[in-house]
Amino acid sequence: MLEKTRKLITWICLAVAVLGSVSAIIFAMTKSAALYGVAYGILLAALVLAVLFIIGFSATALIKSGKQGIMNALKVLGVVVVVLLVAFLLSKGDDVNPLLLEKNELSNGASKLIGAGAITVYILVIGAFLSILYVEVSKAFKK
Repeated sequence: MLEKTRKLITWICLAVAVLGSVSAIIFAMTKSAALYGVAYGILLAALVLAVLFIIGFSATALIKSGKQGIMNALKVLGVVVVVLLVAFLLSKGDDVNPLLLEKNELSNGASKLIGAGAITVYILVIGAFLSILYVEVSKAFKK
C-alpha cells in the first residue's frame, strides 16, 4: 500500500512539474493577454502545489525522525537565518541599475532586498560546493 501511494505521489509531482514548466514557457513567450493570464494562473497553482508537497514531505520526515531530526532541522534553519541576515547586511542597496528601479517603480529598499537575495544565493552555492568538495576529499583519504 505504501509503495502504491509513493508511486501515485511521484506521478502527481511529475505532472505538476510538467504542467508548471509548460505554463512557464507559455507565460514567457505569449503576447495574448488571455493566454498570459491562464498560463500565469497555472504557473502559480503549480508553484503552490510544489510548496505544499515540499512542506508536507518535510513535515512527515521530520515527525518520523524524532527529537534529533527536529534539532538538526532547527540548526539548519538557524544557519539559513544567519546567512540571510549576513547577506542583508552586506547588501549596499545600489545593486540594481537606477534606471531599472525607476522604470519598475521600485525603491532603494527593493534594490537592497534584491542584492541580499543575490548574495544569499552566492553564499549557499559556495557552501554547497565546499561541502561537496569536503565529502569527496574525505572519501578519497578514507580509502
